[in-house]
Amino acid sequence: MPDHEYFVEPDDVESQLFDWGVLKWLSTPDVTGGERFSAGVVKLEPGKGHERHTHPDSDEILFVIRGEGEQEVADQTREISAGEMVFVPEGVEHGTVNTGWEPLLLLAVYAPPGPEEVLRDLPECEIVPPGELPTPENVEERA
Repeated sequence: MPDHEYFVEPDDVESQLFDWGVLKWLSTPDVTGGERFSAGVVKLEPGKGHERHTHPDSDEILFVIRGEGEQEVADQTREISAGEMVFVPEGVEHGTVNTGWEPLLLLAVYAPPGPEEVLRDLPECEIVPPGELPTPENVEERA
């Protein structure tokens, strides 16, 4: 059996729960052994998003899987929808808001990995163990 996974399902990894949505990091150095990038699915609830921020040492790619939103990168803002990709260079301010009625699903990739650990350490991040539904109720039950 290999030390790391080649095939990863969402239930195999923890969830990072925020008041604006959920992240599941399906590829990190700890999960797959890949050291050059991390990748995960971001789910933003309708009307929710995260404030402008930067990743000082990592480039980011966002690929829209489902839904629609408003994406800011540096001084540019535009609507995004399924099938589009956004490139965010390291150190450039950016933010995403779900402007649709359904969850906005994004594939986020960081190169090199690292920002996913910064997110995990934020005080507003609740960790939901693998296999459990990432809901506030599950967080409260464990508290």
